[in-house]
Amino acid sequence: MKYSLQNIILEIHNKEDKILSQNKRLIDEAYEMTLYLQDLLFTVKKYVIEEGFKNDEEEIYFFHTIKPKILGKLIYYNKVYRIETGCPVNNGKIYHSYFTSRLQELKKEYDEHICNSDFYRYYRSGRTDNDEVYFRLGNINYHDGLNSFVFEIDSQFSTFYDYKIARIIANELLYNYLLTKINPDENPDVILQNSESTKDVFWTDSKNALIELVYALYASGAISHGKIGIRKISLMFQILFRVPLGDLHHSFHRMKTRVGSRTAFLDQLKISLEEYMDKEL
Repeated sequence: MKYSLQNIILEIHNKEDKILSQNKRLIDEAYEMTLYLQDLLFTVKKYVIEEGFKNDEEEIYFFHTIKPKILGKLIYYNKVYRIETGCPVNNGKIYHSYFTSRLQELKKEYDEHICNSDFYRYYRSGRTDNDEVYFRLGNINYHDGLNSFVFEIDSQFSTFYDYKIARIIANELLYNYLLTKINPDENPDVILQNSESTKDVFWTDSKNALIELVYALYASGAISHGKIGIRKISLMFQILFRVPLGDLHHSFHRMKTRVGSRTAFLDQLKISLEEYMDKEL
């Protein structure tokens, strides 16, 4: 198939990096990414409708994995744009209250419409036994009493459940985005912040080294099959090591243009590991 998951992830990541390197406001980044992803989804849709699928496996793979990746990001960036343009101030108590309210709304939606559903448990468990039903065109079971949204979907380009996965992906990205807008010290959801089990764990190299590692893990898709964004990965490390990383994107842009190796820390990791291996021989 023309559109593989690896190609889609790489294409989206490259676009994100290009936009971030231009040092635009988050509002402008979200708006530009929304337009880009909308166009990408339209292009993919045109290809699928015209070319179809070679077999059932390719169809299932597309609606389970590829389309939700694009649509999930599209829903996310569109929501970020709406949230950012609706923010009344740039800081202070009203600012904190605004983003806290958006986080509570997201949690409510998650509790009411996502986490308690049979499909969510199916997807999260990694099961595949019902993929033939969930991710093939024309298999929507109206006896299940589905949301009325199902009547508005394009039957040539949606199985309904691909949209559900896209919403899960978008909500995870939004959750991380909203957490970064709220001081982790004041957020009860960030349990690790005061965890006794990690109080003696701290980062002893430079912040740039940690940012390099964060981006490497993000770019490789090594965490959660590439389904979580750079902000969530960075937040995990900031919480674990209790180190603020500041503006990730500006640091990454400087990393891309620095003299010498652009992956100095990763290069040193490789050398250190090989030296350690040699000692064990």
